[in-house]
Amino acid sequence: MSTAPRIDIDVAAFWNDPYPMLARLRQETPIAFVPQLGSTLLCNRDDISISEKKIDVFSSDQPEGLMTRLMGHNMMRKDAAAHMAERSVFFPAVSPRAVKTHWMAQFQAHADRLIDAPPRSGTVDFVADFALPFSAECLKSITGLTNMRYQDMNAWSQGMIDGIANYVGDPAVEARCHAATAGIDAAIDDMLPVLSKTPDKSLLGVMVEAGMPMESVRANIKLAISGGQNEPRDAIAGTVWALLTHPDQLALVRGGTIPWLQAFEEYARWISPIGMSPRRIAKPWTIREVAFETNDRVFLMFGSANRDERHFQHADRFDVRRDSSKSVAFGAGPHFCAGAWASRAMIADVALPAIFSRLANLRIVDDPPVRIVGWAFRGLLNLPLTWDDVLPASRRARDEI
Repeated sequence: MSTAPRIDIDVAAFWNDPYPMLARLRQETPIAFVPQLGSTLLCNRDDISISEKKIDVFSSDQPEGLMTRLMGHNMMRKDAAAHMAERSVFFPAVSPRAVKTHWMAQFQAHADRLIDAPPRSGTVDFVADFALPFSAECLKSITGLTNMRYQDMNAWSQGMIDGIANYVGDPAVEARCHAATAGIDAAIDDMLPVLSKTPDKSLLGVMVEAGMPMESVRANIKLAISGGQNEPRDAIAGTVWALLTHPDQLALVRGGTIPWLQAFEEYARWISPIGMSPRRIAKPWTIREVAFETNDRVFLMFGSANRDERHFQHADRFDVRRDSSKSVAFGAGPHFCAGAWASRAMIADVALPAIFSRLANLRIVDDPPVRIVGWAFRGLLNLPLTWDDVLPASRRARDEI
């Protein structure tokens, strides 16, 4: 166990809103052992940025970690050559070129279909009725698992997310995670004969075509689903909520002064959908006065790094005019999110422009109140919205010219 000061937390309060405790840790004990989480937390941005790149010490290879144990040994839990070997196979399906030439049109079709589907009056939970199915339909396309329902994609992603964040060891949470991974394995098995006859550019397609061992294919598909469903879903709903509650900033974006991408990246800094990434200490190490032993568990607290006052003035405020280039919302170093370009396209190039150009007089309904929860993964549970009319897609296209 590290020699970091021991700091106790209220787990329920931390789940509801981690930011007050994270601010206290940054100021008083930026490296702290939290017994309730069984880990040492790194809370300052500089410590996290340096440590994430030092893979010989802060290793992603965690044989006993929850992700490896529950989802299989994927590339996110490998380092150096082992990581790059799988990433190089995985990446062509989600590269900037692939996103532009192969996925963008599908993303736009999913968005337009879903915007046309909800009722034209009344209150809609935008998380359940747009952000969730849009993220899932896009992910079905990218992974190649077009044989599943979007509801299954979301449920199985959530089951795995809950499982790998189950640091308190709840057996019911673990059981739901096992059910999710079994469902994904069955969906993969169903698609393999299809891909053998008709290869495609999906993640499953490129990994199978490259001859990646099936154990690794399954693990990396589960990785893509665990990260590719919840985070875009939460970022879409969250950015819409943030802009609607900051109308002066929404006006800047709609007027073209601020790009949609900048608004999305500021939201991902302010309310980090991925709030933490775990590491295993591979050899004895010291940061300032804190000593770490081999196999100590460390949490890199991205949500804290993105509100580090030394890098972001008024860090607790949402401000689309901010330079958020020092945000670590997508990670840093060799484990920078491989799906970042797909996420940016889904959210900033497709979802946000479509939502705000096609839903006339879009606004929040006060009841029920919006709820935001989580610390390892954080997002809106609901977003009650209403609007006056749905403008046709052709009208949107004319308005954007």
